[in-house]
Amino acid sequence: MIEIRDITKNFNAQQVLKGISATFESGKCNLIIGKSGSGKTVTLKCMVGLFEPDSGNIFYDGRNITAMDFQERQAVRREIGMLFQGTALFDSLTVEDNVQFPLDMFTNQTEAEKKARVNFCLERVNLPNTNKKFPGELSGGMKKRVGIARAIVMNPRYLFCDEPNSGLDPKTAIVIDELIREITLEYNMTTVVNTHDMNSVMGIGDKVVFLHEGLKYWEGTKQEIMQITDGELFDFIFASDFLKDLRRNAKY
Repeated sequence: MIEIRDITKNFNAQQVLKGISATFESGKCNLIIGKSGSGKTVTLKCMVGLFEPDSGNIFYDGRNITAMDFQERQAVRREIGMLFQGTALFDSLTVEDNVQFPLDMFTNQTEAEKKARVNFCLERVNLPNTNKKFPGELSGGMKKRVGIARAIVMNPRYLFCDEPNSGLDPKTAIVIDELIREITLEYNMTTVVNTHDMNSVMGIGDKVVFLHEGLKYWEGTKQEIMQITDGELFDFIFASDFLKDLRRNAKY
């Protein structure tokens, strides 16, 4: 479980996060949703250590990472897998070398051990026999799956996904969502997904945190979210008048 308590973050004179507290549960897909500029990306970057919060605390299974020194934080970060929005694959490296990169950086495994782990992860994301391909030879959905393989290659306890469906067609987006959910359940990871895609919310959102203008506006389940009848969250979920009318008509 990951817990954030009263996190704040300023950039110059602008306060982006205004005291956010939330919990993200193990073995579940925890989604952070909100409009552009709501603070969800900054929240996620504070959680993984890319940004330092100005105040507040972040706990990984009871360990306060904000109170740790550099060496202690590095130990926790080795337990974190990250799927970046643009996948962040190295274009000059093969699929195999991209997935193996964290193993080269952070482990003392033999070359045979690393290759075996890479092959296992590629097969897990349904990309066998793609080892020698380059990112430029892959579709958008395949790149996302390579990114997931790299994110899980260190067998992390915590998985973070930043807009995993960005740039994908709806069918491929569902495939990626289901893969993230399967891996979360299979390895009992604490998964945090940053998204604005309501299809993802209803598909894999075990726990949902809605941010609005740097504040936590709502926290609950995907079942509870459909009971919302007004306010900022309602407007976000049913962004068009057509969807609002469709929901109202479905009640009759």
